[in-house]
Amino acid sequence: MVFVEDIANVAEKVRKGAELVKGEQATKMGLIIPFFSALGYDVFDPTEVIPEFIADFATKKAGQFEKVDYAIAINGDTVMIVEAKARDQKPTAHDGQLKRYFNGLLKTKVAIVTNGLEYRFFTDLRHENVMDDEPFFCFNILNYEPKQIENLKLFHRDNFDSTQIKRQAEEMVYLQGMTKLIDDLLRSPSDDFIRFLVSQLSTVNPNCAVEGRVTSKIIEKFKLIVKKSIQNSLVELMTQSISREMGKDITVSPEIDDPEPIEPELETSAIETTDEELQAFETVKTIAARSQSYKLDVQYKDVVSYFGVNVGKANWWFLRFYLTPKKKSFVTRLPINEVKALAAGFEVQEISASLGDAASRVIISSVNDLDQLSDLILKCYEAESAKHP
Repeated sequence: MVFVEDIANVAEKVRKGAELVKGEQATKMGLIIPFFSALGYDVFDPTEVIPEFIADFATKKAGQFEKVDYAIAINGDTVMIVEAKARDQKPTAHDGQLKRYFNGLLKTKVAIVTNGLEYRFFTDLRHENVMDDEPFFCFNILNYEPKQIENLKLFHRDNFDSTQIKRQAEEMVYLQGMTKLIDDLLRSPSDDFIRFLVSQLSTVNPNCAVEGRVTSKIIEKFKLIVKKSIQNSLVELMTQSISREMGKDITVSPEIDDPEPIEPELETSAIETTDEELQAFETVKTIAARSQSYKLDVQYKDVVSYFGVNVGKANWWFLRFYLTPKKKSFVTRLPINEVKALAAGFEVQEISASLGDAASRVIISSVNDLDQLSDLILKCYEAESAKHP
């Protein structure tokens, strides 16, 4: 995927040049800016990546207004704030103004502290609109695992949804804590855990019941038994998992391969469906109706960062519109070469996105251009409809 490659490219550049970066300003330009570019933000647009951001409520300290190093905005709404440290500083602590800004910017649900190597992501899990003291996600550009890329995709411009991020953040925190708890129990079962297991033996087999109170002597007797049973269970689980992987049918139906995600409860106050987006939708709907092969309903899903058009379910999308006063474009799931052939005269880009398929972006001047792109739009509609007979 393009997004994975973009992050890998940033990682390679950082690996080669990090030692040459000295000081905070060099860290910003040489390490941090390329990272946010890979996340899909226009780092050359001062209304989207805003350096030295000063909020309306900023107070003066030592004769100067307090500010954060960067604010990241989508369609005019500040969605993330960033505090930058020099490359050789640890991003373990943040200055007070970052927290004050987070608490004051009610639509901002992500704060980041970074030294260009490690990115620490904060939100407000403990108290609403109050920045947590501990990050819910840490990403090291020089040392990351593939599963961390999946988490990083949440912050890509094309995917950004503050409600979904908060839901995922909560899951990350509890999953990490529960995994540690279970890991500790499995490695070194506590007396309480052993006592619980011994007390439940009768539910498995009456002949295994331990009569009377579970004393410390009984716990000591069962410690080795519990450890061996845990080992046997883990071996059995791994064996079953390997057997399923080796014997499973690789033919997957579209319905199973493309499950419908659980839709978060969006903050509707942050979403405004514009007349321009509705005009685009009506045009696309009219074009799709010309299809001789498919008659799936065309619907739309409006989120903070884009306006999506689908064939019945939110994840069955075939177009995503990005319509701002300064920039107008739409994204398709078709390969760039196919899009270029159907969009002659328009600028087509292979985008750095995490949308599940090869994706291309078409730059338009207004939604009136969609009529000229009817062949492409029809192709997108039919390509997605074909996946859901």
